[in-house]
Amino acid sequence: MISKKVTVKNATGLHLRAAGNFCKEAMKYGSSINFTFKENTYNAKSVLSVLASLVKCGDEIEIHCEGPDEEEALEQLVAAVESGLGE
Repeated sequence: MISKKVTVKNATGLHLRAAGNFCKEAMKYGSSINFTFKENTYNAKSVLSVLASLVKCGDEIEIHCEGPDEEEALEQLVAAVESGLGE
């Protein structure tokens, strides 16, 4: 398992559109992908789970990937968050 911390940069945090884009990116990979925020763990492949995290702009999350394509998955998810998740 590998992980990396990243700061959410888009102004509205992980709201519906951003959460959907985050999940869409996570679902491209066979690895198990979760993230932690405020000591809770959320499933990055579930829009409802991502929305439930209540992540706002400026919050730091730690993305965890485990599986056959974990390195690529982590790299692409961190890049997606850093680029504002399409916003």
